Amino acid sequence: MSKNKMTGRMWQLLFAVLFAGFVACEDKQDPVNDKPKPDTLVVEKDTFQVPALEKLVFYEINLRSFGPGCNLKEVEKQLDSIQALGANVIWLMPIYPIGEINRVGELGSPYSVKDYTDVNPEFGTLNDLKSLVKAAHKKNIAVVLDWVANHTAWDNPWISNTDWYTQDANGNIISPPGTNWADVADLNYNNAQMRLEMIKAMKFWIVQANIDGFRCDAADFVPYSFWRQAIDSLNKMGKKLILLAEGARTDHYSAGFQLTYAWDYYGKLLSIFGKNESASNLFTTHTAEYNSVPAGKHKLRFITNHDEYAWTASPVTQYGGKEGSLAAFVVTAFMSKVPLIYAGQEMAVPNTIPFFSVYPLNWDMNYAIKMQYRQIMQIRKAMHVSEKNMLPLTPDSKVIAFKLVDPAGIKDSSLLVFVNCRNVQVSYPVPADVPHAVKNLLTGSTEELPAQLSLKPFEYKLYAY
Repeated sequence: MSKNKMTGRMWQLLFAVLFAGFVACEDKQDPVNDKPKPDTLVVEKDTFQVPALEKLVFYEINLRSFGPGCNLKEVEKQLDSIQALGANVIWLMPIYPIGEINRVGELGSPYSVKDYTDVNPEFGTLNDLKSLVKAAHKKNIAVVLDWVANHTAWDNPWISNTDWYTQDANGNIISPPGTNWADVADLNYNNAQMRLEMIKAMKFWIVQANIDGFRCDAADFVPYSFWRQAIDSLNKMGKKLILLAEGARTDHYSAGFQLTYAWDYYGKLLSIFGKNESASNLFTTHTAEYNSVPAGKHKLRFITNHDEYAWTASPVTQYGGKEGSLAAFVVTAFMSKVPLIYAGQEMAVPNTIPFFSVYPLNWDMNYAIKMQYRQIMQIRKAMHVSEKNMLPLTPDSKVIAFKLVDPAGIKDSSLLVFVNCRNVQVSYPVPADVPHAVKNLLTGSTEELPAQLSLKPFEYKLYAY
């Protein structure tokens, strides 16, 4: 064999060895370095665009009541029904594995998080969540997760880092001060490393499941500086997010949240329907509540939510019956830029709905009420209520009456809303300066408003002019 031929053969062998080594390196999985890194991965792109803030309608889901499946796949099956209610944001209560140490209730609280980057097998898998988000986006529905930043379960792996948690004088980790939440351990936001891990965990869901934001639990318990740090970091990912703070602190807005809870509105509505307070006082509360809201931000308004439905009473009890709860929702749907529907209220479920145990809802219950919810929300969407200017009509102790004025003054684009807040028939004096030739939005007929509008117990009327 000549020297030239031997040299060529040697080059062939060398190339083969190098190629084999390259393939072996490519196939080998490094369990640490190959794990997804939320800080470096690119968010999955799709054509979905998060709706404008003032056009959001939230639908909150307690998976343990979302029967019959009570899991993520069940939510995906019912997307059409959710969309029919006019909702374009699904808020999933915590989907993470639940702690077992000091567990409360039959199955534990979803707000006792054992692992921030996993899905509770009770509800499904990460792939189930991805499938739900993808299907929801195709229907122009956003999906936000409930985020529990104030505390963890006692058996969360983070607990080994004791300085990540609040401690007493003896160095013992404690539950959140001022609460009876014995199933969770309070996090220490003076620890910079813990903060970074919390932000990394939030990014995980944006990257891995393409979710559209967070409803942040007990936001008032967590310092402003962290929320500002976290939201600034999330915004750098380049994805438009929906950020709702369960709290009343005004600094949540400057931290980057677009929405906070309308607790004052909720309390006033309860007093009007449940304690016979004057209906006209709701407008005073509405104005006062928005005085502290910066331009371009909003309040999330509701007649109930998972805490109220579980621990206080059902809307049926709080507002004087099925029709009363419906009347309260009509006020909220048309007076609010961003309303919330909690799964179950649209059927006027009369009893409390737990979330420490499984309680599948019967979607055929009070079907007529559910159809009225759909009609109300269809009218709200068709009339572009979020774009109107709300102006109270003549104050009344029993009737909430206001108009929603179209800025362009287009015929049949402005609305009149009348809601009887009492379980008795009442008469409301229609102001003389209100157009009396109107279109009844509930029946489609053209009508002439009388000088005295008669309203049956808890009746509501919606007109266009």
